[in-house]
Amino acid sequence: MGTERWDTTAFKSRVDGVLHHFVAREADLLATVDPALGPVADQLEAAVADGKRLRAAFCYWGWRAAGQPDSDALVRAASSMELVHAAAVVHDDLIDDSPLRHGRPTAHLALRDAVSGHPLPVAAARSLAMLVGNLLMALAGQLFTGSGLPAAYLVRARPLWSLLARELIAGECLEILRTGAVPDTTASLKVIRYKTAKYTVEQPLLIGGTLAGAGERLRAGYSAYGLPLGEAFQLRDDLLGLFGDPERTGKADSDDVRGRRPTALWAEAWRIAGAADRERLRSLLGRAEPDREGLDAIREVMSGLGAPDQVENMIHARVEEALDALHELDMPASAAGALTELAHAATVRPC
Repeated sequence: MGTERWDTTAFKSRVDGVLHHFVAREADLLATVDPALGPVADQLEAAVADGKRLRAAFCYWGWRAAGQPDSDALVRAASSMELVHAAAVVHDDLIDDSPLRHGRPTAHLALRDAVSGHPLPVAAARSLAMLVGNLLMALAGQLFTGSGLPAAYLVRARPLWSLLARELIAGECLEILRTGAVPDTTASLKVIRYKTAKYTVEQPLLIGGTLAGAGERLRAGYSAYGLPLGEAFQLRDDLLGLFGDPERTGKADSDDVRGRRPTALWAEAWRIAGAADRERLRSLLGRAEPDREGLDAIREVMSGLGAPDQVENMIHARVEEALDALHELDMPASAAGALTELAHAATVRPC
């Protein structure tokens, strides 16, 4: 890979190659235990079939920005960030009972055929999906430690893995605990920070930088860039979750409403709304399964209140904060350019 101009397509191909080869081998090993495990093995491969590979890219540029050269071993280590994401997605879809991911049935739905003869097929399929997510997280650690990087480098980054897991679980738990509570933007942003922002941008950058031996100032700069950018990434996802086209996002547009998720979009709408609009929102959200007409009505109320515009402003402010922090750091021009490009790739996504 050239150092003057980052080829995002070539990088994604490198990560895809690592992931597909590694997971295919692990899926085959799982299936050799018993033919009945074939559908479970298939879901391991499905979990890494698609993706923008942003987390791997942030880890890679955390390494390069610290002055290290391109490295196939580092790309393998960075690819482990995508297995963390795959595990989180399988678990998140299970927790939220989401039906679609990348336009395909989620793992807990796809696995129902494998347990059609089970006395409790829905519960059994959900249990299998939980185990798929658990195995993906274990495989992330296996790929990282077997990446080929020197053991001394890997030891430096080991504490960050514990932090990553703790904060990711904390964020998932906070979302569950906040669901159904009075909407509050500050609380919603805390959920975003721990559930998504940290493991999407900040921690991959820090892991890459720590592997590379980055100094304290550079690592602090990674956090100053990564946290607001990670929040902007999830705020964009919240907007797409209700206002996006499922044909383009690959996800259902009713999940956040149906699950009463404590998104910042919902919290901002509630903050702005007067008594009449709040009562209207309560009525619409009180339906067990919102139909297309109900979803359109919720969008209309939120748009009328200006909540989507407020969230857009929050995204813009966070991207600007991230880029300001980036410009304060002393790093190679290629790294600064790539991290600027990644900031836009993470937050400017089609509806």
